[in-house]
Amino acid sequence: MTTQPTPVVLDVDTGVDDACALLLAALHPSLDLRAVSCVGGNAPVDDVVRNTLLVLETAGRTDVPVARGAERPLLETPVDARHVHGDDGMADLGWGAATTATVDPRHAVELLRDVCRDAAEADRPVTLVPLAPLTNIALLLRTHPDAARGISEIVFMGGAANVGNATASAEFNVFHDPEAAAITLDAAADLGIPVTMYGLDVFYEPVVDRAAAAELVAVGGRGPAELGGRLMDFQRERLGGEHATIGDAGAVCAVIDRAALRTETLPLRIELAGSWSRGRTIVDRRDWSGAIAHDPHGEAPVRVDVALGVDGERYSRLWRDTLLGREEH
Repeated sequence: MTTQPTPVVLDVDTGVDDACALLLAALHPSLDLRAVSCVGGNAPVDDVVRNTLLVLETAGRTDVPVARGAERPLLETPVDARHVHGDDGMADLGWGAATTATVDPRHAVELLRDVCRDAAEADRPVTLVPLAPLTNIALLLRTHPDAARGISEIVFMGGAANVGNATASAEFNVFHDPEAAAITLDAAADLGIPVTMYGLDVFYEPVVDRAAAAELVAVGGRGPAELGGRLMDFQRERLGGEHATIGDAGAVCAVIDRAALRTETLPLRIELAGSWSRGRTIVDRRDWSGAIAHDPHGEAPVRVDVALGVDGERYSRLWRDTLLGREEH
């Protein structure tokens, strides 16, 4: 008995770890990568598009449509994370631009709309995997709510129950555009789209050490394995230490192998106003109903599956084996 690959769409701000996620989604046999939408975040959106095209060309997937999306957050002044990802947003490898991959003429929101509508028509809804600020996704769900019929679930990298990175309390993707995150989660609840939050509580667990990165680089040929290994080397050197995380790629691993992820369905709000906490994902983990009954805010109306534990080695191995061509399904 054979199982059809899961149709997936990625929304990215490529980005070292977005590149790792793209390689996995493009190459793993259990996934059918239908489209990639780009948004400003880790780097300005034009850099994101360039990086995304290069990754997909390296993976031999120039058939996947790539579209340019929102340049900036809905309200916030744009920021980037080039201090983490390099001046070009993707490890300053000097590999140049893609030579055959081209940009789809549609705006990213239009591409997402069309792919989701086609998926609904074919009765093969996609898993939407946003790995970036949620600007494009908020615009999609509020502008074209009928697209929800073509989305089976949303698995997004962002937020956290316990920790921040852009600030002491907020994760970068949500902090970059908190209004978009709030709109996306509210719209998903309205439209009945299940949501899984793959946040910082598990983000750092799947790691690649120096030796594993060297094995990837040694494949050479400027192919997917070498690219993945060089991205890991850059991240390890930039941030220090013996290990680098596959980061956003873990959210794609979660689509492939959900059993390795421990989640709990919990109420969630996005903090939009706090001076020190703007962009925080407030995950309500209280289990005493009396406390909630006396909370003047009440329980959050949005509930999502929050990732709280992961088998990091299992996801790391899944990513490495896929880039090395060892993964069979």
